[in-house]
Amino acid sequence: LWTQFSGTHISQTPVSPPAKTERSRAATRAPTATRTTTRRTGPTPRWGPTVIEPSPGPLPPLSSESSVVPPTARTTTRPPPPTTRATAAPATEKGLLLIRQREGERERERERERGSKMNLFRLAGDMTHLLSVVVLLLKIHTIKSCAGISLKTQELYALVFAARYLDLFVHFISLYNTVMKLVFLASSFSIVWYMRRHKIVRRTYDREHDTFRHYFLVLPCLALALLINEKFTFREVMWAFSIYLEAVAILPQLVLLQRTRNIDNLTGQYVFFLGAYRVLYILNWIYRYFTEPHFVHWISWIAGIVQTLLYADFFYYYIMSWKNNVKLELPA
Repeated sequence: LWTQFSGTHISQTPVSPPAKTERSRAATRAPTATRTTTRRTGPTPRWGPTVIEPSPGPLPPLSSESSVVPPTARTTTRPPPPTTRATAAPATEKGLLLIRQREGERERERERERGSKMNLFRLAGDMTHLLSVVVLLLKIHTIKSCAGISLKTQELYALVFAARYLDLFVHFISLYNTVMKLVFLASSFSIVWYMRRHKIVRRTYDREHDTFRHYFLVLPCLALALLINEKFTFREVMWAFSIYLEAVAILPQLVLLQRTRNIDNLTGQYVFFLGAYRVLYILNWIYRYFTEPHFVHWISWIAGIVQTLLYADFFYYYIMSWKNNVKLELPA
């Protein structure tokens, strides 16, 4: 109707949409991050399309990382500060302190393994050992005689206990352990004193037959302890030395009994209880090996077996004399 009255001609060709630009493509790829507004330009005819243009300042497209984690949730890790000499020195001292503490704990554990584990065999072995000392002291005090007793063996036992119990006033394991250490130390040195210094007892000492050169036993045992030990420290070397020396300390006594061939009852019982103590300790080790994890002490085991074998000949003749009710005599 307007063309009829005004005489003008309006093209009815529809308006084509504008070409897509880079911004519009980005907006199409990431519509969630683009702000769009609808703006009509001029009087839009009925047949014309609505042109949607992006806003002048669209947001940048989201990357693959930002689409998963929002920008506010990103965390940044700071690199550690450079280690300087001032911070490294305390750390090194602390590490050395921890190492020393662990070594001390392991050493205490070894001491507890040696002295605190109690069972029937160990208790019987300790009481048998104590009984042998009581028998010997009873002979010396009552009869005032040390005939048939080797001073060399008693000196070796005193050296054994002195080397083994160096930790007496350093590490406390138990009251029982401490009392037994004190008893064996005091008894061994008192027996040596009686046989050397007592006016009456020393006269009965048989110097002519007790001629075993016991220092030939001390030096090899010390050299072996320096080579074979659980840990190369002073206390561990002395402990190994006492184990090796105890295994052969009975040799002068056995040689003296073979030479004299005159064995009284108290002397025979003293040597028998010493051997029985070692046999019971071997049973104690066997029991602990099967009942306690990681219980392995090759030094004690081998030395204990050697010591028991040295008593084998004496055990045979002692049992035969007791069975036949005759006086104990060892072959020359």
